[in-house]
Amino acid sequence: MNELIEKAQQAKWSREQLALLTTEEKNEALQHMAEALENERNFIVAENKKDIDEAKEANISAALIDRLTLSDQRVIGMANGLRQVAELENPIGEITEEWTRPNGLLIQKQRVPLGVIGMIYEARPNVTAEASALCLKAGNAVLLRGSSSASHSNQAIVDVLKRALEDTALPPTALQLLTDTSRETANEMLKLTDYLDVLIPRGGAGLIQHVVKEAAVPVLETGVGNCHVYIDASAKKEMAIQIAVDAKTDRPSVCNACETILLHADWADNYLVELSEELRKQGVTIRGNEKARALDGNIERVSEEDWSCEYLDLTVALNIVDSTEDAIRHIQSYGTGHSEAIVSEEPLSVENFTSRIDAAALYHNASTRFTDGEEFGFGAEIGISTQKLHVRGPMGLTALTSNKYLIKGTGQTKSK
Repeated sequence: MNELIEKAQQAKWSREQLALLTTEEKNEALQHMAEALENERNFIVAENKKDIDEAKEANISAALIDRLTLSDQRVIGMANGLRQVAELENPIGEITEEWTRPNGLLIQKQRVPLGVIGMIYEARPNVTAEASALCLKAGNAVLLRGSSSASHSNQAIVDVLKRALEDTALPPTALQLLTDTSRETANEMLKLTDYLDVLIPRGGAGLIQHVVKEAAVPVLETGVGNCHVYIDASAKKEMAIQIAVDAKTDRPSVCNACETILLHADWADNYLVELSEELRKQGVTIRGNEKARALDGNIERVSEEDWSCEYLDLTVALNIVDSTEDAIRHIQSYGTGHSEAIVSEEPLSVENFTSRIDAAALYHNASTRFTDGEEFGFGAEIGISTQKLHVRGPMGLTALTSNKYLIKGTGQTKSK
């Protein structure tokens, strides 16, 4: 029996034990896991350094190395994320709807776990802890397949978490990590309908589309983030600059970072140079259309490919448009349905923008960087969904549940 089948079986067998756990038992397990991460952070950071060294030898980009890196504070942040999940309401067993039929039948809709979740993800080892916490709190077993670039980090984190579970009511077999990170094993995982109830891919566009197209297991699709900030003619200068700079530079390697800034021509005439200066202070390379280059000769020439690019680094495309309508059409053409922002003091422009742009998260006078499970109050997140079936946006605990119907009668029969 190969590793994939063996670990998938163990995860599946643990489902019944998970279903019997109380909220208190699950929360106690999460607290143990959080404490273990903090206590073992030196070990985790040391194992992470092996991945970082290998990434540097392989000339991996700085953006990907940033995603891969675990510092002492990032491990503490992971532990705090687990504690936040422990503090959240347990969705399992919740009656979300109920009604009584004319025949006296009481019908209740109740939240239940999805079952066994397969997670395929790239580079970011913090996902290992976040996915584990969310899946287990929602009563799901989880089979993790991280990338080879984070193999030392992922193995260290899972080893620590599974040891912590040995002293709790939550079965350690509910958390599984594949050590085989080959493409062949990943492809086999996509067909594992006898063991997995759902797959969640998290990473670049290539990985996500491969999983969506090839999987036989149902997929919860997380999306690529080609996010935009549109600065309207009425936008306040200081607010607009602050939002655009934050959206691009706060952490450029993540999916909710801004990749294109759209400027109304009237605003650009007055303030583009100041915006450019602030971006360059943060090390940003700006690529713009001819209107932008006419106002600032230090802006590089943009290409058609730039409008669709998820840079994930300190590069931004800049387009000067003549109206809100033009900004909307640009986003409709190039956006990925992730996060879009408008900075404006004109209510009609805001209404037009938010009613016509189709994305998981729409912002008015705020940075796109807030599209995040923790920022939304969900604790950790399993990913950002840009699809429309089941869930959309940051996926927290309730996104990892399904439902069943409970029907209570007093002896009713269908036949008269």
